[in-house]
Amino acid sequence: MDRVTAAEVFVEIAERGSMAAAADALEMSRAMVTRYLAQMEQWAGARLLHRTTRRLSLTAAGEQVLARCRGMLAFAAEMPTLPADDASAVRGLLRVACAQSMAQEVLAPAMTAFLRRHPLAAVDLRVDSRAVNLVEERIDLAIRITNDLDPNLIARRLGDCISVVCAAPAYLAEHGSPARPEALAGHNCLTYSYFGRSLWEFADGAGERISVPVGGNLSANEAQALLAAAEHGAGISMQPLYAARALIEAGRLVALLPGYEVKALGIHAVFQSHRQMPPVLRALVDFLVEWFARPEWAAGPARQRAG
Repeated sequence: MDRVTAAEVFVEIAERGSMAAAADALEMSRAMVTRYLAQMEQWAGARLLHRTTRRLSLTAAGEQVLARCRGMLAFAAEMPTLPADDASAVRGLLRVACAQSMAQEVLAPAMTAFLRRHPLAAVDLRVDSRAVNLVEERIDLAIRITNDLDPNLIARRLGDCISVVCAAPAYLAEHGSPARPEALAGHNCLTYSYFGRSLWEFADGAGERISVPVGGNLSANEAQALLAAAEHGAGISMQPLYAARALIEAGRLVALLPGYEVKALGIHAVFQSHRQMPPVLRALVDFLVEWFARPEWAAGPARQRAG
């Protein structure tokens, strides 16, 4: 781990008397602060803090390490900063985590464009539906779609994920098409294990919120599996528009409930710290902000047809 950053973290903890306060001041996740402190104690070969329920205080070893850390930071502040052009600075490997549908439909073309712009960069894409632990699994960046982001995480909002409720023509021919969200309670709804498993939320044209309990005989922890099942007539699925758009335009799925909007979810870039971000990570986050700002994220053909 970077010793200068570790020193900065330890000084903040000592001065503020709290790891949570240090994390807020440094714009760093609490898990990352804890990891830096543990590494600092490992380097020192001694416990550096007394931990009580109210406040942290320095041990004798901690007092000595604090003085050395302050000296290190003062020395680092006097070091001249060498100029570097963007092409040489944006280099190195990034480990990026995201779900399968996001990786396949969005990040694959986005990463291709990013790597063309920065040919000295490299990306290791980790595809997993679960929310990975960035510190433990050494992930540089995670893309998460949620409205319930952990407040302890450091994140930058990229945009909104618009969803659509859809089903295959064969399913609708056999079971009928719901005219209102409430009618979904009588249909076989394919549910996602990590979101909206029993409750789907909508808004009507007046902005009134409608929550509908749903259920069915098939659930999965990966949205792509539910999309394929819906295409084969298994039931009604709620899908990200970016994943379902092509099938809707091809007539293999039908967008349902015109006049009602599915509750949008935020798309977030989640990372460990704002401080001392590697240039390659900062460049990727900035690039993704641009990528998700494209007009098709505001409204796509399938959504326009459904509305």
